Amino acid sequence: MKLSEAQKAINELTYVKEAIKNNEISNYGNNLNIFKQQLETYFSKPNKIVLTNSGTAAIHLALIQLGINENDEVLCQSFTFSASANPICYQKAIPIFIDSEPETWNICPAHLERAIDNRLKLGHKPKAIIVVHSYGMPAKMDEIVKISEKYSIPIIEDAAGAFGSTFNNKHCGTFDEFGVISFNGNKIITTSGGGALICKMEEQQHRANVLATQAKANKPYYHHEELGYNYSMSNIVAGIGRAQMEVLDERILSRREMHKFYTETFKNIEGITVFKEPNNSFYSNHWLTCILIDSEKTGFTNEAFKKELEKHHIETRFLWKPLHLQPVFSNYPYYGNAISEQLFKSGLCLPSGSNLSNKDKDYIKSVIIDFISKK
Repeated sequence: MKLSEAQKAINELTYVKEAIKNNEISNYGNNLNIFKQQLETYFSKPNKIVLTNSGTAAIHLALIQLGINENDEVLCQSFTFSASANPICYQKAIPIFIDSEPETWNICPAHLERAIDNRLKLGHKPKAIIVVHSYGMPAKMDEIVKISEKYSIPIIEDAAGAFGSTFNNKHCGTFDEFGVISFNGNKIITTSGGGALICKMEEQQHRANVLATQAKANKPYYHHEELGYNYSMSNIVAGIGRAQMEVLDERILSRREMHKFYTETFKNIEGITVFKEPNNSFYSNHWLTCILIDSEKTGFTNEAFKKELEKHHIETRFLWKPLHLQPVFSNYPYYGNAISEQLFKSGLCLPSGSNLSNKDKDYIKSVIIDFISKK
């Protein structure tokens, strides 16, 4: 049943008020239990869920469980937000950045294997692979999993923006040891801030929960034998997530409709390419619809297009600046041939919100067509 906007807000308020009424405003309560159950049902057995206060925290918990420590090497996609790599540095480990391939914009299997071979020759076996499903687009998980199994290197899937996306009908975040989902304010569904760690085994789930609650030992007094973190989600926030799960499918369909809108808008415009699935094995939630602009064909750059849309109060963003180009990560190894750099130089993220009305779409289209026609 499709819920009205008013009913959605009512459900969120109902669950939040329930938490306050029951004095369950910390990291325990009915909302947390139900939200966790909803997610475990969605991702199906044997996947187990740990609710966290951010997707970044979930990545950190996964790295800890994989035994990543100081000077260990972790292979990480370069074309992504810094939160994918920051937890590697929290552990004083070494990120090894891998370039993208041009079809999914995600970690390139060829460069990934080349990096592993090279690190092995140097006497360093990487201890984990962080794959990101950028903008909701699934990575080439069949090839990546084969490489992971060949070298016995576990995968952490950063599916922060890929909730609802699938590869060969399997949910992003469920292909290997650990997966991560984000409920940040700009994601498909939100808890205002929050995340989830997807585990394969109850032992992993239990250990992550312990680490996320300051690693308190099971004793009748405060006792700590290892370093813990304040990473747990609150029951208040989980109430919002519980209500958002009720409209998840609708949100995904709305984002995919926005992608169709832009595909139709740009279909006869030479030099502008809408980012799309390579084939039917990929199903993207199209969290964000992105385009590439060939300035030689269009006569304008992504920066010029961005500025024009901003004049009309239409917000866009550049694609990810690759992490190997970020000052904070500039001294770490990188394997690739500048695909991610090319994406950054020519791409834009377009307005993709689930709540954009037909009036909004008409306005966006009119501004785009007017600008391009003048060029």
